[in-house]
Amino acid sequence: MQRHIAVNLGNLVLSLSEAMDLADPSLIQHQQRVAFAVWEMGKAAGLSSERLEQIFIAALLHDIGAFSLEEKISLRNFEAENVENHCIRGESLLRNIPWLKKSSKIIRFHHKEWHQWNESIENPLVFESQLLLLADYVERNINRKQYILHQHEDTISKIRSSSGSYFHPRVVDLFMTVSDREEFWLDLVSHRLYSLLLNEGPFRRIEIGLSDISLLSELFRNIIDFRSRFTSTHSSGVAESASMLSRIFGLTETEIELMGVAGNLHDIGKLAIPNSILDKPGKLTRNEMAIMKSHTYYTYTVINTIGGLQQIAEWAAYHHERLDGSGYPFHCTAIELNTGARIMMVADIFTALTEDRPYRKGLSREEVVRIIKQFSDRHLVDTKIVNLLFENYEEIRSCVAERQAAARNFYESQFSFF
Repeated sequence: MQRHIAVNLGNLVLSLSEAMDLADPSLIQHQQRVAFAVWEMGKAAGLSSERLEQIFIAALLHDIGAFSLEEKISLRNFEAENVENHCIRGESLLRNIPWLKKSSKIIRFHHKEWHQWNESIENPLVFESQLLLLADYVERNINRKQYILHQHEDTISKIRSSSGSYFHPRVVDLFMTVSDREEFWLDLVSHRLYSLLLNEGPFRRIEIGLSDISLLSELFRNIIDFRSRFTSTHSSGVAESASMLSRIFGLTETEIELMGVAGNLHDIGKLAIPNSILDKPGKLTRNEMAIMKSHTYYTYTVINTIGGLQQIAEWAAYHHERLDGSGYPFHCTAIELNTGARIMMVADIFTALTEDRPYRKGLSREEVVRIIKQFSDRHLVDTKIVNLLFENYEEIRSCVAERQAAARNFYESQFSFF
């Protein structure tokens, strides 16, 4: 097990941003495209490296507060009744991470039109919020079924006509400068955009360590879980129970922390699943279940694109696999499921059984033990890990409940009124 864990910040944020836009073809690459346009205008404006980084990450995460697929689609189609709600939620999610606090403010005001400001464009927050507003407007105007160079002049005309009202003239001038080249538009809609932003973007040489990886995993844990009040504490519970089982099992401190990251991200693939399926109070239909089974596939593909986190990708994505190969979606067998994956399988089952769901209340200890023992007796999950859970049940349940209570309090205080 390597002792030093580091990943490229651009690689991490680009992959997590990409996961947020997987749910519908009309959303794919939306935030990456906005980040590209912001980055081009920021360079043309001569922004410092620090300001470029702040606005770039704000653009990659600007829709982080839009929790449902329906809300995201309505925003992109200019149909949202209240565009400010997702801005407020986005700021609330990011502001607790010190190095994202300035980016959170840009997200908070990225739908504020120029005529609504009572401050100078020289104010960095005003200027950068305007850049993000314009870049977002440009991307939302793109018709994905039409060749980009058959429509870009119409978008340019709309931007020009909004100068002085919707957008500050200085910001419009910057856009005119960068959009004058066909190259800009072809890059904007290129399938290679991820690679372009990764290899040439502002984070191409910035690495972060395990503590910052953990912070970002907690941020995305909240995005995943807060899509529904019924799941608002699920990943917190999985991360805590997986970490505790790892410690009891005897894994290293680094491995324990990585298991927490894996627990936080184990359901990131659910960002690709419609809320109508996630929140359904009754049993899923065969077709709905087929869609639901894809979430662990997306969990794997998203995390596996982040260099240095391949082991976490397996731990996180294999939580619905079973030792006899009957799980999904990879149908791994015992020989392919290492200790981390086996711990995550038990942690996910335990957490799911003990928490409230739309169709039932959380189960009692006796019911949980009975059900998990059935899994163990049928050799679907690792008996050794199940025994560790049973032997330390009250301690684990208490710590999980405490962690979930903190997540629930954060959700209810910041987001439930929406």
